[in-house]
Amino acid sequence: MTIHTVEIPEDSEVFGKSVSAFANFGYSAAVRSHGHLFIAGTIGRRADGTIPDDIEEQTELAIGRIAEILRLEGLDLSALVDVTSYHVDIHQHLPGFSKAKARLINPPFPAWSLIGVSGLATPGLLVEIRATAAYPDAS
Repeated sequence: MTIHTVEIPEDSEVFGKSVSAFANFGYSAAVRSHGHLFIAGTIGRRADGTIPDDIEEQTELAIGRIAEILRLEGLDLSALVDVTSYHVDIHQHLPGFSKAKARLINPPFPAWSLIGVSGLATPGLLVEIRATAAYPDAS
């Protein structure tokens, strides 16, 4: 079995200071195996490390990070096949999340599950998104 770990460059303009989180917490941003790219939970943190208060901006940043990981692998958001998002106060934040998602995710849509949670790893985070993408030659 061939496994390839996606490394985010230290000078990434999208991830900024948070690139160190992968090593600090002992996980990879994404792993390629059997024609699929498995993307770890991605949050809406700005490159300078700050967390916006607004769910729309957090969603845009999280999806932007996923798009950057896909770009590093020669893919784009249309390669997504399965997505799960975790939401703090899901009923309050779902409208803003949905607006941002509608701007960024186009048909054909991936399978997507939304799960309400009591909290995420850092106070202030409102959404975390994990995803799986398929490479074009995968069947």
